[in-house]
Amino acid sequence: MVMTPVAMTTGRDVGEHPEYDESAFSNDENEVDRSFDSDNDTDSGERPSLSRRASSIFSIDTTPLAPPNRTDIERFTSDAYHFSMIRNLHMADYITMLNGFCGFYSIVSCLRFTLTGKPHYVQRAHFFIFLGMCFDFFDGRVARLRNRSSLMGQELDSLADLVSFGVAPAAIAFAIGFQTTLDVFVLSFFVLCGLARLARFNVTVGQLPKDMKGKSKFFEGLPMPTTLFLVLGMALFVRQGWIFDNIPFGIVREGLAFEYHPMIFVFFLHGCGMISKSLKIPKP
Repeated sequence: MVMTPVAMTTGRDVGEHPEYDESAFSNDENEVDRSFDSDNDTDSGERPSLSRRASSIFSIDTTPLAPPNRTDIERFTSDAYHFSMIRNLHMADYITMLNGFCGFYSIVSCLRFTLTGKPHYVQRAHFFIFLGMCFDFFDGRVARLRNRSSLMGQELDSLADLVSFGVAPAAIAFAIGFQTTLDVFVLSFFVLCGLARLARFNVTVGQLPKDMKGKSKFFEGLPMPTTLFLVLGMALFVRQGWIFDNIPFGIVREGLAFEYHPMIFVFFLHGCGMISKSLKIPKP
């Protein structure tokens, strides 16, 4: 029996998502890598078979999955197949897109809140972000349960995370009162930091130090899903009525140029944490 080396890596960041799982928690900022299963046999020239491991949707196993085979790649890239995009998406990919849907619906709920002033809309926006987190957690679990890796998994995870854990929290912040020009610039900085952090992850994940199981040893910068702490804080603000004119610490230079809410700098600091290269958070 001969062991063949892995030729390529693809997938949803070690089984889950670029920011959310390389243990039980990482894509993020959502960091686990669905690469080849090193135990695949190629005896007598036979095509490698996927290893069959006992697993469940709640498993914390992060052993790399076998990659897509050549047939999967051909079907995805060839023009000879009708509806090739839809036909080649895996179950885990659809779950990842549900994460993106939750992020978008959260943004729509923020717009409804600004139009109507009814607080249940902004509460719904918070709920859908946390629902997106659930989908973000389960997409990799489903892929592992089915022993299927995806060509687009990592990229889909990053894009969905940007919407759900970057744009949507910024939209909530604007909706509840962080609306001055300087506030909006800081929120824009926060979203762009999330974008850069996810792009850096996709490019550098292969170079991060790995443990014996092929899992990255640490997060480089704050993972994207850590923005959920900001969402929790804003949910508390809404519950306590600390929105609009009642935002804690008020507004500085009100009515003058460069007026701003001091609380907005929490988003600035979090954005800096996401793009930091010196901040390395060990994975559990």
